[in-house]
Amino acid sequence: MLTENPTHFVNGNDMFSGYPAGAEQAMFGMGCFWGVERIFWKLDGVYVTSVGYAGGHTSNPDYKHVCTGTTNHAEVVHVVFDPAKISYDELLKVFFENHDPTQGNRQGNDIGTQYRSAIYTYNDAQAQAAQDAKARYEPLYVADGFGPITTEIAPIGKYHPAEDYHQQYLAKNPEGYCGIGGTGVVCPIPVRA
Repeated sequence: MLTENPTHFVNGNDMFSGYPAGAEQAMFGMGCFWGVERIFWKLDGVYVTSVGYAGGHTSNPDYKHVCTGTTNHAEVVHVVFDPAKISYDELLKVFFENHDPTQGNRQGNDIGTQYRSAIYTYNDAQAQAAQDAKARYEPLYVADGFGPITTEIAPIGKYHPAEDYHQQYLAKNPEGYCGIGGTGVVCPIPVRA
């Protein structure tokens, strides 16, 4: 683990252990993880966030190696949330409406496999919800002139927290770079039993 300080800079919660009973986890790649993490840590019902790398094939990725494109890891945000306050479907809505999931290995000016759109799931219910959301959003993106959704949806595998200086980067560096932005495509949240 590259992160040595487990304390979230914004809310003081432990990023990697001691989660409240009933908390669930989610993981999203939406381009540069700095801006993405800020979107999620601000949501009511999110207990803690952290940034890191997932979806690749090397065992100890670091930022320098991930940026070469040879590790196949994506920059991701790990989200621990209270499902009684915010649902996984609501998190998926935030995911699909706050970046362009049709760009492949890029997000705006950030280009490379590490910037791909990705949802890494923790269980079958999340995998199904992610596929359902993709199926709902894709025709809306196409109708708005975008291409098909390229979001990778896969089981989580191993999550590698990023270096300390990346954690809550935009809280520590308020004027820091953030290339994250939505497309204007919106979709209602489904009603689930």
